[in-house]
Amino acid sequence: MKGGIWFVVAAITVLGRGAAADQVETSGDVLRVAIPAAAYALAWRRDDADGRKQFLEAFAGTVVTTYALKKTIDKSRPNGDDEAFPSGHAATAFAGAAFLHRRYGWRDAWPAYLLSAYVGWTRIDADEHDGWDVLAGGAIAVGWNWWLVDPRDNTKIVPVVGPDRVGVAFSMRW
Repeated sequence: MKGGIWFVVAAITVLGRGAAADQVETSGDVLRVAIPAAAYALAWRRDDADGRKQFLEAFAGTVVTTYALKKTIDKSRPNGDDEAFPSGHAATAFAGAAFLHRRYGWRDAWPAYLLSAYVGWTRIDADEHDGWDVLAGGAIAVGWNWWLVDPRDNTKIVPVVGPDRVGVAFSMRW
């Protein structure tokens, strides 16, 4: 299933690329939504109600913090516009990647981290942000996820009691 989710993310990116003159910027726009959507979809697919709740809490914290800082700091963008710091695109993309990492581990998260780094690069390439804006957006997302998201415990130890036995059962989900 993991491969299927990333195939869908890649397909959305490719399909979205033809819609605008600046394909690189457009692909970053698409991925900033697709990465957290894929993270939430994976929690849904794994029937992880606690994970979905924690994702929404961390995502909301990331978005509120990012936009509060944009309004408070009001740093100029490289292209002359305002509200550069921190990067909202990087924050939302890294929110999905950091959730996957914190909840399910590095193996599920590394493709999302690579794509999130690409999203950050698209913002720099489009003259919307500098590296500090992107780094701050990513750091906000990682911070909220490490604070609010618990690693999923994939192991269970339960007592087993029966008419002719007493013991302990161990199971692991992977």
